[in-house]
Amino acid sequence: MRLLMVEDEQRMAEMVAAALTAEGYAVDLAHDGRTGLAMARATGYDAIILDLMLPGLNGYQVCSALREDEKSTPILMLTAKDGEYDEAEGLDTGADDYLTKPFSFVVLRARIRAMLRRGPAAAAPTMWRFGDLVVDPVTRACQRGEQAVTLTAKEFSVLEYLASRAGTIVSKSEILHHVWDFAYDGDVNIVEVYISNLRRKIDAPFGRSAINTVRGAGYRLAADGG
Repeated sequence: MRLLMVEDEQRMAEMVAAALTAEGYAVDLAHDGRTGLAMARATGYDAIILDLMLPGLNGYQVCSALREDEKSTPILMLTAKDGEYDEAEGLDTGADDYLTKPFSFVVLRARIRAMLRRGPAAAAPTMWRFGDLVVDPVTRACQRGEQAVTLTAKEFSVLEYLASRAGTIVSKSEILHHVWDFAYDGDVNIVEVYISNLRRKIDAPFGRSAINTVRGAGYRLAADGG
């Protein structure tokens, strides 16, 4: 899942982004409202974490502008203001949830997962099954038949994206764009490394070939699990 965090407290934003990245999310950062709005308009994020008090445009204005654009991306609003009227205004402008600072990362992570389950990104099933291959985006677990398959956070994110597009060809650049954030400036062939790792874990031990290479186009996860 790709997230945008719009937060002017840079140190706090970087700490949260690092923690979410360790959970397998790709996280882009913006530190003022205008930049955050431009990024949200230009990129298809799965969810947005939006601070209320921002330079340029505040969180209410950013949220309202996105909803006027008919952007239905789930938005979690953060604020240091603790009051029912502030919360009500945030929800009235189109936010999906509201969290008061200081907050626990465990709670933030749970709120993001809940938003993704019930929001537009949750149009996908809560669990994918492709033959005996099971991919659970909620618990971030994978198994073949009754056997659990241990994946790193990034490996799971690549598999999750392939699962969301099962049966269709996904280009290397699409995977890179969705799973890695804007800060990544390395070799696009990093995708090949993770595809190879996934094949070694979910295919080879089970005599399967679920992840297929389509020469010159990209990769495809077989809808029947290979």
